[in-house]
Amino acid sequence: IGAAKLVVVVAIFVFTFYVISQVFEIKMDANLGHIFARSALDAAARSTKPPRYKCGISKACPEKHFAFKMASGAANVVGPKICVEDNILMSGVKNNVGRGINVALVNGKTGEPLDTKFFDMWGGDVAPFIEFLKSIQDGTIVLMGTYDDGATKLNEEARKLIAELGSTSITNLGFRDNWVFCGGKGIKTKSPFEQHIKNNKDTNKYEGWPEVVEMEGCIPQKQD
Repeated sequence: IGAAKLVVVVAIFVFTFYVISQVFEIKMDANLGHIFARSALDAAARSTKPPRYKCGISKACPEKHFAFKMASGAANVVGPKICVEDNILMSGVKNNVGRGINVALVNGKTGEPLDTKFFDMWGGDVAPFIEFLKSIQDGTIVLMGTYDDGATKLNEEARKLIAELGSTSITNLGFRDNWVFCGGKGIKTKSPFEQHIKNNKDTNKYEGWPEVVEMEGCIPQKQD
């Protein structure tokens, strides 16, 4: 009787150990399968993740072109942003933007930044802006974006000088309109890079101001 009990006990122990080991292995297999599945999904996500292009634009620029992306200011709260070739030239974070028209100059051959300035077209004087526009050298890429109000102090001379950089909307730029523009000194045609939205109380996104305008593209490198 004692031997029979021992055999039963041993048999139960062996069976229990077998069951536990099988369950454990199944769980291990499941965990390993989960880990491998996650790794495969992560790898697939990495392979399908869209590549990032300069300035965060939607597609790569061709050779001998400079990538740019810009946005006007948002009301009188968030300043404009100008990026060229992955260099943030002007932004609120850089603390180099201001009310009026914000301007960034870039070398048309190398893509290197040359200068950044803003001109208050609400409470300032247009004369320094005109002198600045006249001083821009041929072959320079010129990027402009409004913040708050960029038009009140603009006169015909200033508008003409900006039109000569390739702008078509500058003649219609009004009080608190949002506007971004990319042109060049010595450009022979009108620039394709311009966005303009009128200040209209019926359609404004913000009280007293229209929505932000954004623009991206590829600027042809100046050839000799």
